[in-house]
Amino acid sequence: MSTMALEPISMDVESWEIISVSEEKIEPTSLPEMNRLELELKKKVEESVGITLDAKDELLDAEYERDQARTRAARRAAQNKAKGLQAAYDEIYVVHQQLQTDYNEAKTATAREEQIASFSLGAGDIANIRDLTGQVHSKEVDIKVVGKEATKNYRLYLRMFNLKDEVLNVNRRGQWKIIKFELIS
Repeated sequence: MSTMALEPISMDVESWEIISVSEEKIEPTSLPEMNRLELELKKKVEESVGITLDAKDELLDAEYERDQARTRAARRAAQNKAKGLQAAYDEIYVVHQQLQTDYNEAKTATAREEQIASFSLGAGDIANIRDLTGQVHSKEVDIKVVGKEATKNYRLYLRMFNLKDEVLNVNRRGQWKIIKFELIS
């Protein structure tokens, strides 16, 4: 099962049968677009780090000025400046955190899709897999598994990648692989 399923499960099976097979869906691969988005977000996060650190430095400088002020008027002016810079920093920091979250989610999703594509292609590590174009075939298969204890129905989510390396003009035909098992009853 480990050669057929991305996340294999162990079942005590006496017999099994296919109940239904959904219609096959064919879509263009999303790996190149996902990779582009991940790199774009990475660049934005890197730019945001500098902006966020600069805002934090300005805030710390203003707080230092406030702490070092000798007169009440100077302290009040420094306090107002620090409050304004704190509000600006908080806004910048929230934007930075959101960019960081978006980047982490994109990075995780792209890595997962890359893992599934590599598994389907069965070719190990392909250096430029994120740049390959082509199609992804998917379908769902419902099966009935009769075990010693009980009968259970599972839905299997299958995918197959047919990708092409445009640079080398090499086609890479994948195999149907089980991406997920879902217990339906």
